[in-house]
Amino acid sequence: MLFRSAEARDAVISGGLAPLCYLDDQGHPTEQYPLNPNGSPLGIAGLCSRDGRHLAMMPHPERCTLGWQWPWAPRDMRRSLTPSPWLRMFSNAASWCSSTE
Repeated sequence: MLFRSAEARDAVISGGLAPLCYLDDQGHPTEQYPLNPNGSPLGIAGLCSRDGRHLAMMPHPERCTLGWQWPWAPRDMRRSLTPSPWLRMFSNAASWCSSTE
């Protein structure tokens, strides 16, 4: 992800339009591989519209809900049929949709 200017990047960050970030082990945004597989600036992994109705994201959690689907995983997860932490994103979305009118 590239920004045309520092002002555009700052507007995205200050406007809360980057709701997803790649994080390091301390929970800080990172640009370092493999924690940030594409080197996106400030670890930004997704952008959303101002009203929050549209989300564009780089990670593809639908492709990684089981350990064996991951392009890289710790050895103990590689052939696992246990759902990965990415499945929580879909569970949370389903819960939210079920709780709204």
